Amino acid sequence: MNSNKPAVAGSTITRDLRELDVQTDNIYESIVIMAKRANQISNNVKEELHQKLSEFASSNDNLEEVFENREQIEISKHYERMPKASLVAVQEFLDGKVYYRNPSKEQ
Repeated sequence: MNSNKPAVAGSTITRDLRELDVQTDNIYESIVIMAKRANQISNNVKEELHQKLSEFASSNDNLEEVFENREQIEISKHYERMPKASLVAVQEFLDGKVYYRNPSKEQ
């Protein structure tokens, strides 16, 4: 695992709601922040996966395609094993690693 990535649970775990609103004093605001961060993470991972898989796009069929398919499968399996974007976003938020601001509170 990369040292700059937060340690994220592999599956969904029960969270104490009181932990989620500590930073914002509003559970709904916290959830919106985490949801927006999860969307950012998901879009970044999706773009990265498409870039890697686009390297294998070819119009001709040959014997090398079998080897390439194995590589594609390994890449896909790697991305399937990654923690879900929502789990990463929650962990980043709880660790204080998400930058957010609320313009209505700044006035």
